Amino acid sequence: MKEYIRIASGQGFWGDRSDAPIEQVRNGPIDYLVMDYLAEVTMSIMQKQKIRDPKLGYARDIIPLMKEIIPDIIEKDIKVITNAGGVNPIACRNAIFEIADKMGYKDLKIGIVHGDDIYDQIDALFEKGIYLKHMDSGESLESVKNCVYSANVYLGAQPVVAALKEGAQIIITGRVTDTGLTLAPMMHEFNWNPDEYDKMAAGIVAGHIIECGAQVSGGNFLAGWKEVPDMSRIGFPIIEAYPDGRFVVTKHDNSGGLVDQRTVKEQLVYELGDPTNYITPDVIADFTSIQLKDDGKNRVKVFGIEGQKPTDFFKVSISYSDGWTSIAKLTYAWPDALEKAKKADEIIRDRINYLGLDFEEIHTEFLGVNACHGPLSHPVDEPNEVILQIGVRGSNQAHLERFSREMIPLVLGGPPTVTGFSSGRSRPKEVIAFWPALIPKNLVKANYDVKSM
Repeated sequence: MKEYIRIASGQGFWGDRSDAPIEQVRNGPIDYLVMDYLAEVTMSIMQKQKIRDPKLGYARDIIPLMKEIIPDIIEKDIKVITNAGGVNPIACRNAIFEIADKMGYKDLKIGIVHGDDIYDQIDALFEKGIYLKHMDSGESLESVKNCVYSANVYLGAQPVVAALKEGAQIIITGRVTDTGLTLAPMMHEFNWNPDEYDKMAAGIVAGHIIECGAQVSGGNFLAGWKEVPDMSRIGFPIIEAYPDGRFVVTKHDNSGGLVDQRTVKEQLVYELGDPTNYITPDVIADFTSIQLKDDGKNRVKVFGIEGQKPTDFFKVSISYSDGWTSIAKLTYAWPDALEKAKKADEIIRDRINYLGLDFEEIHTEFLGVNACHGPLSHPVDEPNEVILQIGVRGSNQAHLERFSREMIPLVLGGPPTVTGFSSGRSRPKEVIAFWPALIPKNLVKANYDVKSM
């Protein structure tokens, strides 16, 4: 057993810095590179891509990245774990095999984790009386069943551990939890049993801390963002994990950014509900038990974490079509910029009524005045410019199309000193809504598969 392992975060979301994982594998020693690409809406985007082309449905950014770092991970024996497989891990693996073959790497072992996609099982679940009720409202999924795009179970770390035990150098998963990507190498390297709840909870907390990439190493840092050095080269975080569950949050010495107790604490409360009951498929973690201690420059020790037995349910992330939206903007300049923008809003709303357009929601914001804080915004006496932003939402796509033709005529038929119309008419976009549900674990079969070319 190793004295400790170093697990590096390479992505916090699909679209994060493309050079971050490259720097993680080249700028210092690491044992694992974990990359999180998935969010609730991401799965629906990938599902629509797969419907158009069966070879798609994964985060395509992973392919040029792997082409860049495969020589590094092979030479340094770094293992890569990522949920970039989205709704099509097999196609993602095939694409990586293709580039590895062209590069002359014939013996690369790639594992996939799947079984999270239950889209095709929804009817069978209904027949068993599993109606995938909305976790907040209690409403049955049957009410939107015909509009569903994707349905994916949040799997835990154990199928990833199984793939590691079979020697996979790269593991591509579907909807495995963000935290499970980091817990898995700790379970594998330190031979943790699933019922060692305190250790499992420590792995979950470690995963939570680094799942958002640079957000824990100085990015998006509310308490001290002005203090963060060299933010243009901000270093992504690294977990230095020990067999007893202790770990250190750090980063490469030659990178920008900042890791201290404040950055770690901000990340710990990110997307946190009941801090005593942080539920994952692997364990329930008690965030109130977490203890932090400075351990040198850009090093924070985390210890004392407690956990308890997990629930008998998996969470399911379901996406469905929920109508259409159209958002339009115009910019009004000084003098009387806000007054002009308000008049334009009044005109548009009058036009909506006159034309008989039916929308479920109409929302106006005045960017530069109240868009971020609404009624809590500080008063602005005389702004130099104001962006009027109006959004409408409804199920009648023809009405959305007509709304999109109403803003631009204000250039000549509304208040003066208007600009910002060069992009033309707004285009209606489909609204993808999120439906969280629970499913008994015994109804889900998580699978893994490890192959060489």
